[in-house]
Amino acid sequence: MPEKRTNSAADARPLGRPGSFRADPRPAPVARMIRAQARFETKLLLRNGEQLLLAIVIPAMMLIAFAAEPIGTITGGTSRIDYYAPGIIGMAVLSTAFTSQAIATGFERRYNVLKRLGATPLPRWGLLAGKALSILMVECVQLVLLIGIALVMGWSPHGDPLAVLVLLALGTAAFSGLALWLAGSLRAEATLAAANFLFLVFIGLGGVVVPLTKFGHGAQSVLQFLPISALTNGLRDVLQGGSAMPWGPLGILAAWSIVAIAGAARFFRWE
Repeated sequence: MPEKRTNSAADARPLGRPGSFRADPRPAPVARMIRAQARFETKLLLRNGEQLLLAIVIPAMMLIAFAAEPIGTITGGTSRIDYYAPGIIGMAVLSTAFTSQAIATGFERRYNVLKRLGATPLPRWGLLAGKALSILMVECVQLVLLIGIALVMGWSPHGDPLAVLVLLALGTAAFSGLALWLAGSLRAEATLAAANFLFLVFIGLGGVVVPLTKFGHGAQSVLQFLPISALTNGLRDVLQGGSAMPWGPLGILAAWSIVAIAGAARFFRWE
């Protein structure tokens, strides 16, 4: 008769002890999973030629073109680089937090990537947190590149850096909420068309390259409440005018953030 198996020393070892060769079935800590997801999302974005063009190349080329050549018109005797640098920084946040995220999330939803990720140990809020961290990492790359180009071209920023960070954070929150609301409500093709269309509308009407003063008084009073207008106006108030804390633009961005995030939470569908 075969001998009865007894517990060996390896079987008695606690789970995960070196040398036990036994897999730990427990999921990794949530914070580690979120960091891994954020790294994964960032690598995907930076490896995607279309997204890289939209997030990095186009803002840099627009900054160089508009600041170096008399393509657009500015007012008040302000130097071109002092006027366009804050606007292009705002546009970079728009391109990454809104357009790129909306398109990528829309197609992830179409191909059931979000559905499969939702079945992993990473909670769904953790997936969204990973996407948010990825957006922030890409924005840091954008800011370093754009600020470096602007400084080389003679930009002299002023104001409180904390005010700039608060504006960028609220702008990112507002555009991310709008992106998830859009991507979670429409088909992928419709999201692609709507995100690109709104990107162009925001650039044309949001004070990025054309001052709002060029529009009529009635139109200006409405356009100033767009999220991109609030972001660019706030950045110019701080970086160009030396304002300590532009409460008006901050209030507009805060309102957009609340509405957009609430809409995304209410209407976002995972499949």
